[in-house]
Amino acid sequence: MQSTHLLLEEPIRMASILEPSKRSFFPAMTKIVGTLGPKSRSVGVISGCITAGMCVARFDFSWGDAEFHQETLENLKVAVKSTKKLCAVMLDTVGPELQVLNRSEHPISLQVDSLVVLTPNQEKEATSNLLPLNFGGLSKAVKKGDTIFIGQYLFTGSETTSVWLEVTEVDGEDVVCLIKNSATLAGSLYTLHVSQIRIDLPTLTDKDKEVISTWGVQNKIDFLSLSYTRHAEDVRHAREFLSKLGDLNQTQIFAKIENIEGLNHFDEILQEADGIILSRGNLGIDLPPEKVFLFQKAAVYKCNMAGKPAVITRVVDSMTDNLRPTRAEATDVANAVLDGSDAILLGAETLRGLYPVETISTVNKICAEAEKVFNQDFYFKKAVKHVGEPMTHLESIASSAVRAAISVKASVIVCFTSTGKAARLIGKYRPTMPVISVVIPRLKTNQLRWTFSGAFEARQSVIVRGIFPMLADPRHPAESTNATNESILKVALDHGKAFGFIKSHDRIVVCQKVGDASVVKIIELED
Repeated sequence: MQSTHLLLEEPIRMASILEPSKRSFFPAMTKIVGTLGPKSRSVGVISGCITAGMCVARFDFSWGDAEFHQETLENLKVAVKSTKKLCAVMLDTVGPELQVLNRSEHPISLQVDSLVVLTPNQEKEATSNLLPLNFGGLSKAVKKGDTIFIGQYLFTGSETTSVWLEVTEVDGEDVVCLIKNSATLAGSLYTLHVSQIRIDLPTLTDKDKEVISTWGVQNKIDFLSLSYTRHAEDVRHAREFLSKLGDLNQTQIFAKIENIEGLNHFDEILQEADGIILSRGNLGIDLPPEKVFLFQKAAVYKCNMAGKPAVITRVVDSMTDNLRPTRAEATDVANAVLDGSDAILLGAETLRGLYPVETISTVNKICAEAEKVFNQDFYFKKAVKHVGEPMTHLESIASSAVRAAISVKASVIVCFTSTGKAARLIGKYRPTMPVISVVIPRLKTNQLRWTFSGAFEARQSVIVRGIFPMLADPRHPAESTNATNESILKVALDHGKAFGFIKSHDRIVVCQKVGDASVVKIIELED
C-alpha cells in the first residue's frame, strides 16, 4: 500500500514521470469539498462525486431556497448509503455580501469608458446604465477613485463576464462609476465587491440565522462556513448562537477569510475558529496579484502549526466549462498541497460546471501526485519545533505515533478516539500513510432519552488531511476494556484487508488508550 515518496530536491528519472500512477483505495490524502447545485444534485452525480473523492458537501445559501437545498441533501443521503462512504455537510452563510439584482434576467451589456449608476432603489430595472443593489449604505462607504468589482456569483474571473468599475462621483444614495472593461453580465444575481472597503453589515445576518436555526438544525450540519469573517468576535458570536441550537453546539465553525479586514485579524480569528477557508476569489480582488500567494503560504503555515484545517478555494475555475484544467491551475492545485493545505474547495466547478465528477477526479489525482513529493521530514521537524518542550501528553503521543509509523514503514496508523481530537493531532504531523480514525461512540442522555455520540465526530474528521474515519459498533462503548479494543481493532484491520489497503505482513501503528495510559504500539500482520 505504501507508495514511494520522493523529494523534489532528489534526482528524479524524468521518464518515471510518465509512468502511470498505481491505483490505491485512498487516491489522495488531501480532501475535497464539493459545492452541490443545479449540475450536481441528482443521486447519480452525487454518488459519482463521492466515489471520485468528495468527502464534504457544501450547501451555499447565497442562492436557492431551503426546499431546493433539502431535496439535494436527501439525494446526498441516498448517495452516502449506496457508496458506503462518509460525507459531511457544510452550510455556507451569505454574510454581508453585496448583490446586484437583475429581476428580468436579461443579459446586461456594459461598455468600456461608459458610466453606470449603482443605486439602492431595488424597484428600478437593471440596465446598462443603472444597477440596483441590496444595500443602502454604499454611498457612505466609498469615495471617488475607489475600485468596485461586479460579476456573476461564483464568477470565473473572465473579463468578459465580470466588470471593474472606478467610482467617479457619489450622488446622494447613488454611486456613479466609470466602466473599466467591456463585459456582459448574465443571470439574475451578481456579487459586488468593493476593494479594501469595510461594509457596515453584520457577519452573521438575520437571514443566515433563520437558515441555520431551521435548515441547519433540521439537518444537524457538521460545519458552518462563516462568510466574510473579519474579527475573532464574529466567530465567538456565531458559536454563541450555535450553542443555543441543540445538537449544533457541536458544529465546527470554519472562518472564511475574504478581505483585508480578515487578513489583518487572521491570528485572532485562527485562535477562535475550528478551521480556515481562504476565499481566494475575493481576496484576489482586495490584494495585489503578486501578494496572493504570499498570504496563502503564510496562512496555511499558521493553520498547520495550530493543527487546524486549511481549505483553499478557486483552483480549477476553467473546469466549469472544460474537461481539463489549464497548466497554471494544475500547478496551483499541486502547490496548495505542497504548502500544506488540508482540503480543496470546489465552487462553480461542481455547482454549475459541466463536469463535476471529472473535476473532482482530476483534482484528486493532482493532489495524490503532489503528496508523493511533499517533504514530510522537513514539515515534521518544523511542527515539533513549533510545539516546543515540554509537549502536552497528547502532542507527544501523536508525534510519536507518526515518527514510529514512518520509521517502520507502516501501511496505516489506526487511532482509537471518541472525540476525534487524537486523530486530528496525528494528522497535524502529516504522516505519509493514511490514519484510520476509529471513532468509539459514547452513550449520553438529555434526561429524556439516551443517544450515542460519534457520528458528528467521525464526519468532522473527514476534512483533515490524511484522516479516514470509521464509526465503531455502538455496542463497544468508549469506556471499553482492552479486550473490546482488540475486537474493534480486528474489525478495523479486517475492513482494511477487505478493501485492499492493508495486506499480510504489513506493519500497523496503533494509538489507543488502555486505562488511564495512552499507548502507541506496532503490529506486524500475519498471513
